[in-house]
Amino acid sequence: MLGFDLRIARIVWTVALVALLFFITYTVSATLLVLVFSVFFSYLVYPLVEQMERVRPRRVPRTVSIAVVFALVLAIVAAVAAVFGSRIQEEALHLSEQLPSLLRSNDMVARIPLPGFAEPVRERILGFLRDQLANGTDQAMPLAKQFGVGVMHAASNLIYLVLVPIISFLLIKDAPAIRDEMLSWMNGGNRRLWNNIIKDLDVLLSRYVRALLFLSIATLAAYSIAFSLMGVPYAMLLAGLAAVLEFIPFAGPLAASAAALLVAGFSGYPHLLWLVGFIVAYRLFQDYVLNPYLMSEGVEVSPLMVILGLLAGDQLGGVAGIFLSVPVMAALKIIFTRASAARKARRAAEEREAQAAADALEQAALAAPQAAPTVVQVHIEKQ
Repeated sequence: MLGFDLRIARIVWTVALVALLFFITYTVSATLLVLVFSVFFSYLVYPLVEQMERVRPRRVPRTVSIAVVFALVLAIVAAVAAVFGSRIQEEALHLSEQLPSLLRSNDMVARIPLPGFAEPVRERILGFLRDQLANGTDQAMPLAKQFGVGVMHAASNLIYLVLVPIISFLLIKDAPAIRDEMLSWMNGGNRRLWNNIIKDLDVLLSRYVRALLFLSIATLAAYSIAFSLMGVPYAMLLAGLAAVLEFIPFAGPLAASAAALLVAGFSGYPHLLWLVGFIVAYRLFQDYVLNPYLMSEGVEVSPLMVILGLLAGDQLGGVAGIFLSVPVMAALKIIFTRASAARKARRAAEEREAQAAADALEQAALAAPQAAPTVVQVHIEKQ
């Protein structure tokens, strides 16, 4: 009527709502990022809450046990920061003081050890490095200023570090009620579907976050012990950097390895090949033994999808996008798999119902000719 198509209007309305949702998400991205980190922190703390719930007296409220767990976790974090933070800060300050002189030094690359097969072309390699360093030195100060601005911006948002445990506390306390309320809005079929999706996401995130934490702790312990025994300069700083970058899939460990080799090489470390051998051996152990064991029931995403997700996450959200790319892809895979399974089950049920109806009609059709003579015979006998 009057050229108005109701179906097209619904499509346009749906597209407009989706566009509005994306716009709101982009506008409040910082708030959503705080919420995401709060969820991850909740999964780190929740196993301790479960253990506390098992020994909690019934007369003690659940909120009290959650508060005790959070106080204990924050105390442990503060103690670890006090023990290792001072040494890391000292090494970072020393490296920042030595870095300008290392960048301006013309003979620092001559101290970098090379394998035997590369010795004949040492001069060419050193000349290439000198040219690159000469070009990079001019850009060092602008990059340093940009990094300093980023640090100041992060420092201005330290309130988020306070909000993360607070929001995490509230999520753990109210999560069961929130889930039940959301599921109550849906009908039977959708309720079962989303209940299964929530359970799968719970397993995914718990496995993923705990695996990242254990991998980070293992990297910190292995790198700090090995670098200290090998006499690598700035051992604790490089180990701490590697532990933090472990939370960024694929790109983080690669950047940590490159940073360790560059700092050690520019500092004149004489056993660079031994350092390379240790990093390669540890990465093989972690990638093929430790990582699959920790994530055996968690993230199952192909390497190709991981790389593409990392690139897309970098374009969309920078470091935060890289960090969230793998769990987001795994979550989408879970939703797609569950939805496909539910659709197939629904189709199978409809086919069974249709087949049952067809069988009933066929049986009725077969029984009808047999019933008619019987009625006729009864009528004849009565006459």
